Amino acid sequence: MIYDPQTRWLFGGVLALLVIASITGRILKRTLRGEAAQKMVANLNARINAWWVMCAVFAVALAAGKIASVVMFALISFLALREFITITPTSRHDHRALFWAFFVVLPYQYWLVAANWYGMFAICIPVYAYLLIPIRNAIAGDTERFLERTSKIQWGLMVCVYFVSYAPALLDLPLPGYDKQNARLLFFLVFVVQISDVLQYVWGKCCGLHPIAPTVSPNKTVEGFIGGGLTAVAFGTALWWITPFKPWQAALMSAAIVLMGFCGGLVMSAIKRDRGVKDYGELIPGHGGIMDRIDSLCFAAPVFFHLTRYFFTS
Repeated sequence: MIYDPQTRWLFGGVLALLVIASITGRILKRTLRGEAAQKMVANLNARINAWWVMCAVFAVALAAGKIASVVMFALISFLALREFITITPTSRHDHRALFWAFFVVLPYQYWLVAANWYGMFAICIPVYAYLLIPIRNAIAGDTERFLERTSKIQWGLMVCVYFVSYAPALLDLPLPGYDKQNARLLFFLVFVVQISDVLQYVWGKCCGLHPIAPTVSPNKTVEGFIGGGLTAVAFGTALWWITPFKPWQAALMSAAIVLMGFCGGLVMSAIKRDRGVKDYGELIPGHGGIMDRIDSLCFAAPVFFHLTRYFFTS
């Protein structure tokens, strides 16, 4: 993959965007005045610095091949599930169920991805793990808030593990005329998801006036969603040549990614508000935790995978 000219162009383009963003951040820091403006610029620069690290890790994993990519996403799922369980406290009687979730179900799910066993991959967590968790909790004998505690673990497994695992699963989709190029499809998904988040943030800060769900996420505005979403779709359409899609198909797929990504961010923000926390964690400076960074990907990945599999596989 690293010797492919088109792939090098992709990485070069991302590098150029990061350089431009870094230079812009430095200029804004020197030119803008006022406490509020400086606070916003500091947050923006922290995000940009974190992006350098995240993009480097993602690029290395893609360049290293399928297994490295699967391991990277498995680690992301582990950290995200840990953050999710941390803010949704469980009982000590749930520890054995949590052990199964973290150290059996999660690695087995990603082993299924690596083995390209789609039939079991698609039902492992929604069926077998979903049944296992309440059975294990019932055996523990603690009935206090049983449904609530069990549902937290089930929900965490679905969002943090099952949904996320659809991203590396793209690497094995049998797409006619697209042999050994699936890494670009994964790049397309992650790029559109993340550039949409960034652009919605920028558009919202520049001209956002009407919050979509003010009690859930006051920073998500109609102007930010429309402006950032349309710009992200334009980026995705411009990248049609790295996908098995025609330009108009790339535009529709980008729109689906943007919409589901936005919904993912909104839903996961609602959970944070319910728990009374600002972020899921503090692992990534300027971004909060891992879950704060992949909330959009969680909802976009399974929808993008199944749309691609249904309409474009042989």
